[in-house]
Amino acid sequence: MPNNDPLRAAEAALTAPGAPFEVVRAEDGSPLYADGPRTLREFVEATWAYGDRPFLVAESGTYTYGEFFAAACALARRFVEEYGLVPGDRAVIAMRNHPEWQVAFWAAQLAGLVAVPLNGWWTGAEFAYALDDCAPGVLLVDGERLPQVEPWLIGRKARERRPRVVVFHGDAGQLGGGRGAYEAYEGIRGADPLLGPPDVDVRAEDDATIIYTSGTTGRPKGAVATHLAQAGAATHPRFHAALAALARGEVPGQGPAPVSLMTFPFFHVAAFTAVYAAMAAGGSLVLMRKWDAGRALALIREHHVTYYAGVPTTALQLLDAAEAAGDGLESLAMLNTGGAAAPAGLVGRLTARHGERIEPRNGYGLTETSGGVLANFGAAYRADPGSVGRPAPAVEVRIAGPDGQALAEGEVGELWLRGQSLVRGYWNDPDATSRAFTDGGWFRTGDLATVRDDGRVGIVDRIKDMVIRGGENVYCVEVESVLHDHPEVLDAAVLGVPHPVLGEEVAAVVQLRAGAVAGAEELRAHVGRSLAAFKVPAHVLVREGPLPRNATGKVLKRELRGEMGER
Repeated sequence: MPNNDPLRAAEAALTAPGAPFEVVRAEDGSPLYADGPRTLREFVEATWAYGDRPFLVAESGTYTYGEFFAAACALARRFVEEYGLVPGDRAVIAMRNHPEWQVAFWAAQLAGLVAVPLNGWWTGAEFAYALDDCAPGVLLVDGERLPQVEPWLIGRKARERRPRVVVFHGDAGQLGGGRGAYEAYEGIRGADPLLGPPDVDVRAEDDATIIYTSGTTGRPKGAVATHLAQAGAATHPRFHAALAALARGEVPGQGPAPVSLMTFPFFHVAAFTAVYAAMAAGGSLVLMRKWDAGRALALIREHHVTYYAGVPTTALQLLDAAEAAGDGLESLAMLNTGGAAAPAGLVGRLTARHGERIEPRNGYGLTETSGGVLANFGAAYRADPGSVGRPAPAVEVRIAGPDGQALAEGEVGELWLRGQSLVRGYWNDPDATSRAFTDGGWFRTGDLATVRDDGRVGIVDRIKDMVIRGGENVYCVEVESVLHDHPEVLDAAVLGVPHPVLGEEVAAVVQLRAGAVAGAEELRAHVGRSLAAFKVPAHVLVREGPLPRNATGKVLKRELRGEMGER
């Protein structure tokens, strides 16, 4: 470990005894922050001090921090005083990125309820599965999602308990038809800024959220985080922001509040990290109805956006659109990617176009870690674009071998994590919990990784995505990164397909840029110039349309395997 690493010195200063991010040990030996909030209620109550600063900026209007907090308090009191909900009851949120999504989420936290954000793009059957699983006491849904959940609600009439339903951005027709339990959020009495939240005791050990995994490999599982875990997740971005400021030679906490373009769907844990970071600094979130690179450029100009955060695909599309439009992204100070592995060439492209003015950042997190727990930024990211950075102070990293033994630096093994922000397990699924967590509190991520000598983590691949070709391990992420370096490739995914002798062989599905003409052999030759012959895709399918992705930006390789098999 280098002794002259300036980031190490900055980390030591920020985590020293009495410093803002000092770490102590919990009873089970895992790390947690000595100071800071212990519940999300405590965290959001502190934002009241930001008063008239803009918080949520959308086409439908803007909420200041004061207006947002008053609205959240009013809805929280309604939960308790009129709906009779009690701490531990579940509050499901199913809507697109309306400002009121945040009002609903934080109202649940102020009332001691367990917020359950659901994927807004699920089908009716997927919604029904999660609703049956978590059994909500209240359902907070927008007009677009109401038809998807209504069959479940109608079937609920004959069951023991039917949740109250609050409809946001709906029309009068949706609330008719004798549905007495539905009410329009717009019709609920106005928020009184002089009234605070309900008198409810919210404890650190209480459950705060149930967030369902993406379900790319099977049924989604509800990952349950306590208030203490989510408070840790809210502290991680504060630490990384302070560390990044010190790395730039600045004093943490000074300068204007960030203005962030929110491209992640609110139900995704990557969005939680971005929201926590903005709220902690009194920053603004500029919302988009749906992703569109041209619209994103316009919003960045209109609102003088300083921070961009999104999946690598949208970040690359933004850079493409900016280059085509001759837009210098003058207000942008940081471009952060998460939610999926970033191609190693992204940071080089950003630097080549904009120099060091825009700070690059990426990181690593999972539903089970309540968001980002590792971060790589600035000069360190430019020097090592294949890394996802070092862990936050209240997070420990282990690279484990097949028997759980700790591996040496540079060896490839499964990434295990433990710390304050980890979930306590899966809702109503003790078997899945026991498979994912060790007795010592370590979470098995399912990702293959290495640790450098400076403590930085490099993600190699998902264990299930690794292709074993004739006994040789091929890491899909590595091949995908090389394909992304081809100037005519817009998107790429690598996967394994069956082979009668080798067991598996490597295949790639590629989307080319508009007007590009690269063929399969050219792309194979491109990979062969950088990687060993056994890693070169035996099959390359050039696809006309975008690669199939879920709402969080992850490629649906199950669909691609079927498509490759058909071809």
